[in-house]
Amino acid sequence: MDKFRMIFQFFQSNQESFMNGICGIMALASTQMYSAFDFSCPCLPQYNLAYGLGILLVPPFILFLLGFVLNNNISMLAEEWRRPRGRRGKDAAVLRYMCCSMAQRAMIAPVVWLSVTLLDGKCITCAFCTSVPLESLGNASHPRLSQGEVQRVLARIPCKEIYTGQQLIASEVAVRYLRCISQALGWCFVLLTTTLAFLVRSLRPCFSQAAFLKSRYWSHYIDIERKLFDETCAEHARSFAKVCIQQFFEGMSTDLEAARCHLPRKAPADAGEAAKKLLGITDQGTMNMALKSWHRCKPPLHLHPPAPPTGNGWAGEGQPPTHPSAPRKETAAYYSWV
Repeated sequence: MDKFRMIFQFFQSNQESFMNGICGIMALASTQMYSAFDFSCPCLPQYNLAYGLGILLVPPFILFLLGFVLNNNISMLAEEWRRPRGRRGKDAAVLRYMCCSMAQRAMIAPVVWLSVTLLDGKCITCAFCTSVPLESLGNASHPRLSQGEVQRVLARIPCKEIYTGQQLIASEVAVRYLRCISQALGWCFVLLTTTLAFLVRSLRPCFSQAAFLKSRYWSHYIDIERKLFDETCAEHARSFAKVCIQQFFEGMSTDLEAARCHLPRKAPADAGEAAKKLLGITDQGTMNMALKSWHRCKPPLHLHPPAPPTGNGWAGEGQPPTHPSAPRKETAAYYSWV
């Protein structure tokens, strides 16, 4: 049990690395899911497009939402966004920073799925097989087939075992043509996402670095504050339960000793320590009031009065100048016993 507790504490202290590992595992899982997925194109004109684009776009959307669900900060972001203002203001920049950080991690698995799917080419082949240019790749002037029959024949290109339009267009030619387009789109998508990630990583420190540091600091503060509050509540609940149980057994022991005409036993020494940890909150109503007060009106982020300006000019920046206080007059009274 202690080993699991140490592992859990390690993950809590290294949450960013843990979430990066989760995103990497989701990316690998997406590739394994695609390789294990049995892709079966319906080979019907009215269903090919929906099936191909559905396999291409729906799983990335699910993986994107799953990336948010597995992130522990999503509840913290929602709580910070919906909480009453109280004595502590809300900073939209901090909320944007938290949301962007979660979105960047959640987009890893969908990007991998889209890249693998486009490079494989099956979805594009199934979705757009009816749009193959017959004028340049096949026999567009087939005398025996109408436009609807041509569409039904072209829809069977992904299904080699039932394709019967070799006189119209060779299935290998159409598959190679569509796969080439799909792979070109896949490599362009990989290049675009890689370039975008590089620009975000390299150019972000060049613009508003002070605002970025401020947003990152206060996002870390919100995360740490929530963890410490949960730990404090857990410690208080443990002490509350301990005192409540001890009082119950002490009452039972007193009743039994009184019935047997024996002296009651002394209370254990750790009962006083547990009572001190309750910090004066010793009933359910007071605890509920304290929790409501924490939610509605969190304490302001002001621990000490502002420091006076110093010689380097940074302390007290943006604050009105302070005037020196007037000197105090001291008087002394002498008493004589004469």
